[in-house]
Amino acid sequence: MQKILGYLRKAIEHYNMIEEGDKIAIALSGGKDSITLLKGLNALQRFYPKHFELVAISVNPGFEFFDSSLLEKICNETGVEYIEAKSDIKEIVFDIRKEKNPCSLCANLRRGILNSTAIEHGCNKLALGHNEDDVLETFFLNMLFAGNLSTFAPVSYMDRSKMTVIRPLIYASEKEIKKFIKRSNITVMNKNCPMDGVSKREFMKDLIYKLSIEIPNVRANLMGAIKRANINGWKE
Repeated sequence: MQKILGYLRKAIEHYNMIEEGDKIAIALSGGKDSITLLKGLNALQRFYPKHFELVAISVNPGFEFFDSSLLEKICNETGVEYIEAKSDIKEIVFDIRKEKNPCSLCANLRRGILNSTAIEHGCNKLALGHNEDDVLETFFLNMLFAGNLSTFAPVSYMDRSKMTVIRPLIYASEKEIKKFIKRSNITVMNKNCPMDGVSKREFMKDLIYKLSIEIPNVRANLMGAIKRANINGWKE
């Protein structure tokens, strides 16, 4: 946990993610990243100089493998309020529209439900579990498929919903998160999405892995380039 806390504090303090009196909704999908974020912020809450509240919100997309009882159990053990928001995402995206590339629509629907549920419960911030690998994969996806140099921002404010989105795990690699989950003997949801393992993001993940074999410092170089270029609010 100490390593995870180190990554969290670095990101939170570098980008001023948490203010006194914040009520933060953690987007809890059941995967390793969101569970690590839940555990990490809960541990940080105990000694961080700025007081903040936490709730965990899970959007149930309607897939048969979604296990809300597991998420509720994890939240009860952690001492964080669990809120389940049921939805028709599976029916809309896969049954009615039969999307060939469903990730974008699914993400937009999920984000809208997260925002509205967070607002209903008095939250002013929404914490997402994107890690360092997600930052780099998104950068490559946008560059190669959309022709622009961008990735998601560490902190972003949404005017329409008045919600601030924070990503406290951006300095933690997927490898470190997997280590934390394994060492802590935490059970995660085995599958979060029917597109797991077959999306363009998986292709980017494999590409970065292959590049890191040939260029050992490629991850650090890419993160440095994103910061030096001040892409989407990133800074050194």
